[in-house]
Amino acid sequence: MMAKKRRRHSAEFKFRIALEAPEGSKTMSQMSSEHALHPNVIRSWKQLLLEG
Repeated sequence: MMAKKRRRHSAEFKFRIALEAPEGSKTMSQMSSEHALHPNVIRSWKQLLLEG
């Protein structure tokens, strides 16, 4: 059985997703299914954006 390869996302992609998160227009689960990301990944990118 082969292990799944980790996907790498550009800084621009992370920034766009992190900016979209605090808007509140979509729920975290809507965003995660739309972008095929785990909600915790989106939360951590959002936290990094808010910290600086």
